[in-house]
Amino acid sequence: MKFQFENNLEHQIKAVESIIKTFKELPIKVEKSYLKDYINPLINKDSSLSKYLENIKNIMEDNGIYLSPKNSNIIDIMMETGTGKTFTYTKAMFELNREYGINKFIVIVPTLSIKAGTINFMISESAKDRFKTDYSKTINLYVVESQKNNKNKKDYMPTSIKSFVEARKDKNKIEVLLINQGMLNSETLFKNYDRTLFDRFTNPFEALASLNSFVIIDEPHRFKKTNKTWQNIQKLNPQFILRFGATFEEFENLIYTLTAAESFNKNLVKGVIGYIEKNDAGKNALIELINIEGSGKSIEATFKLKEDKKVKTFKLKEKENLGKIHHSINNLYIEKMNKREVLLSNGMILRKKDKINPYVFNETIEESMIKKAIEKHFEIEKELIENRYKSGKSRIKPLTLFFIDNIDEYRNENGKLRKLIEKTIEFYLKENLKKTNDEFYKKYLKNSLKDISKTYGGYFSKDNQAKDEEIEKEINEILHDKYKLLDLNNPRRFIFSKWTLKEGWDNPNVFQICKLRSSGSEISKLQEVGRGLRLPVNEHGLRVKEEFFLNYFVDFTEEDFVDKLINEVNEKSNLFRENLKELTDEILEKIAKFYDKNEDDIFIELLQEKIINHNKKFLNNGFENLKNKYPEIFEENRVLDRKIKKAEKKEKHKIKVRTEKYNELKYLWEKINQQALLEIKIDENEFEKLFYDFFVDKLKKDSLTQNRAYFETKKVNIKDNQAYYERDIEDKMIKIKNISYKEFVLELSKLCKINVNSIHKNFLRLKKEGIFNINDYLNYQTLRTIKYYFDEYLLLSALENDYYKPKLKIDYKLIETIIHPTKLTDKEGKPLKEINAYDIGINPGSEKVADSYYFEELFYDSELEKENITSDIAVVEVFTKIPKNSIKIPIIGGKSYSPDFAYVLKDKNDKVKKIYFVIETKDKEEAGLSDEEKLKIQMAEKFFNEKIKIIFKKQLKNIQIKTIINAFISSKASQKN
Repeated sequence: MKFQFENNLEHQIKAVESIIKTFKELPIKVEKSYLKDYINPLINKDSSLSKYLENIKNIMEDNGIYLSPKNSNIIDIMMETGTGKTFTYTKAMFELNREYGINKFIVIVPTLSIKAGTINFMISESAKDRFKTDYSKTINLYVVESQKNNKNKKDYMPTSIKSFVEARKDKNKIEVLLINQGMLNSETLFKNYDRTLFDRFTNPFEALASLNSFVIIDEPHRFKKTNKTWQNIQKLNPQFILRFGATFEEFENLIYTLTAAESFNKNLVKGVIGYIEKNDAGKNALIELINIEGSGKSIEATFKLKEDKKVKTFKLKEKENLGKIHHSINNLYIEKMNKREVLLSNGMILRKKDKINPYVFNETIEESMIKKAIEKHFEIEKELIENRYKSGKSRIKPLTLFFIDNIDEYRNENGKLRKLIEKTIEFYLKENLKKTNDEFYKKYLKNSLKDISKTYGGYFSKDNQAKDEEIEKEINEILHDKYKLLDLNNPRRFIFSKWTLKEGWDNPNVFQICKLRSSGSEISKLQEVGRGLRLPVNEHGLRVKEEFFLNYFVDFTEEDFVDKLINEVNEKSNLFRENLKELTDEILEKIAKFYDKNEDDIFIELLQEKIINHNKKFLNNGFENLKNKYPEIFEENRVLDRKIKKAEKKEKHKIKVRTEKYNELKYLWEKINQQALLEIKIDENEFEKLFYDFFVDKLKKDSLTQNRAYFETKKVNIKDNQAYYERDIEDKMIKIKNISYKEFVLELSKLCKINVNSIHKNFLRLKKEGIFNINDYLNYQTLRTIKYYFDEYLLLSALENDYYKPKLKIDYKLIETIIHPTKLTDKEGKPLKEINAYDIGINPGSEKVADSYYFEELFYDSELEKENITSDIAVVEVFTKIPKNSIKIPIIGGKSYSPDFAYVLKDKNDKVKKIYFVIETKDKEEAGLSDEEKLKIQMAEKFFNEKIKIIFKKQLKNIQIKTIINAFISSKASQKN
């Protein structure tokens, strides 16, 4: 597997476009000396400063940022964790190169872990392929590393810096130097070397300063302007500094924001569900390290235990057990200590005034959390591997990450922790095996049971000295080989670490994080969940754009975890902090621009209303009054309640039904709930040819001479009411033979519903014509690949448009079945009084619903749906949103389809007769419809209009439901006349 990077994600495109527009129409100076082949052209903002500031001002306004542009070479791009920041700044490099000829970039990162993650991304085949496809260029990456001392030899400048500086312009390459904060401040960059560069420079800073480089800074809050690192960045003489991050100390020229709240609300990252392990007994117990006294063998630590309003003091020496203080921690002792800190046997470090809750170390709590996390993992696994595949979707392999502190208990084969982990994993593997009838998942579970130790792996800092080959293999897989970790042939799905996997490491398929212990220090809650926020990739390496959640397990000492995370997201997503003491210039400026008012007028208005005084200080409840007066300024960026929540709220929100309206709806509801069989009208010879054409179309144009084959598909997807194209090159068919030809053909016949002889004849023909030899690819992965793409091919073959006629003709055959129960009725056909709100829509609203609407409350999926639900139309007697998956009209490829609304209209010419309408609502333009959506609409028209004689209409963006209904009534009236 390799990852498939999408190239048309709106938030990434907008960020890059904003950067490019910053330099629009600015004069560019190209070096005329021999150095022109080595250095960047110079974009001269100072000679056209007004244009530069105008560009930034326009970009800010376009992106809804109400700040003033500054005469600064620093450009800020605010993007939240998990939204593709590294991809975005890499894409920006290619665009800057294409638009302005910039070909040398210096990327500066704060830590070695982020550095490692950046290297892995830039050298990955996935990234190389993505950018080479788009720009016909690749990156030359130079990494600055520490050098060993050569006492007896000449001292040469680091190879990476020398090669970067001396790299000539190449139309096929972009030069990128990667350096971490520590190296930037090291002697390596300050010292003079024996050999010069360009016969002028013996010092790295001087050489790099000559290049007119663009500097990119990752995690800008780690590079404060008051520290040494920032001073050294200035020594690089960057013509512009692009800062990418989720957190900023202060903004310079902020041209783009993608806040945490936006990321959650737009499903650009996973939501979060907090699981809190309760323990009422431990709520009022705390152990505090008060002091460390003495030295050598006489050194001792003083602890204070406070429990149930009682306070006791204890003194402990090295190797003494903490059970002396409290019975819940008798498995811990003091490993060693000095006058600054105490090291416990589990690796935890305590400093003076640090507090711990003794009950957290209770083995019962630890065991309960591990068991719960593993149980939930296998629930998720069954859903994502088995159930998704059954519903026609690609499989996703989930991972669970555990943070532990007792490494020895994990690494030791006889350790309690390890035994608990293996025993629990084995139990749930067997449980899922009993429940599944899916052959692929069954095989995955059986393979996992062969060796439980291969289902989990760990990485700890002290592993770096380990010589064990298996441990080295685990570490490499976890740190560097994301592809292998996500391979469904690899049984490893549980990862253990001790907060070593911090920033810089993540995996998109982490669906759970279980935090058995505190991280040792109070860090950002967003940073904690950041390891698992990215949206997952499927078995083909393609990002899946659906609503997913990260399960986060903590103990009772972090009962407020979810509240803290929500507050942090909301605070970060507003440029203004909560509970401000005075009116800031930023707020005043934003109010003025948003409401189109003069700042002086606003100031006077706020004085008169006694919200502020003459010094801009808020008076009593002044800040709250300001927020009430100008709510849009403060409420535009708050995370939706459903995106971050506690697991204990298990009850589903119900929506009440206006049951008295069911009699009017009954005929239509029962009519559209009739079941049907899909009929494909094609004879066996034509179908055989279709199967052959599929292979020719899909495979002949792709190279199969290597060990792999690439499929390329294009489709239109929708996200947040925005259409975007997705080009997908997937590495799917591998030259592995692990089943016989006979087994392969029989299985393919079952999967694709094709005659065995037809399959055999086609494979012989394809081989004879030199197109494709199936004998090289006899494995289950090939079966899944052919099934996946053949279904898609059938779908396209059935599609009818202005350019070609469909190869397949389809029809429906109604079958007699018992209709009730349904999503709206019980088994006796009586209306339900309430149903799950989620089946109607994911977004709650406070607006009044139409009087003729079947439900009492507003829940909707798109703004166009919301408009329908709140629109009172005189001719409508009753209408309902059709609950999700309640009507399953079969379509090609084993999928099904359910429309959005059902309407019963009054016929003004006949008081008894009704007009029945079914509506498919798509909040997008016609051009934005995907092929699958077009086919669904075509098949719905056939099913409703031709088969069950119910009027079916589609509703697209900016078309009101009232317009559709009135147009139909008018046409009906004109036909009568």
